[in-house]
Amino acid sequence: MDGDVTLDCSGLKCPMPVLRAAKALRSMAAGQVLTVTATDKAAPKDFQTFCAEGGHDLIATDVLGDTPHGTLVRFIIRRGG
Repeated sequence: MDGDVTLDCSGLKCPMPVLRAAKALRSMAAGQVLTVTATDKAAPKDFQTFCAEGGHDLIATDVLGDTPHGTLVRFIIRRGG
């Protein structure tokens, strides 16, 4: 989809990855896709809860590998209506 956004939150601790994602999503249109990468251990649960409560679709959660900041995880989120 045209206008999709990528956000790198590697090295940021909870709650910063979710807060930055929320800010990015506010400027996006419904249906656009946000890809976030994060290394915070709490991020998988945080993004699951954030999407469920915010009406966004968590399309995928993929473990990409280890980095100096921790395990890098990619979250693909479709902005809700």
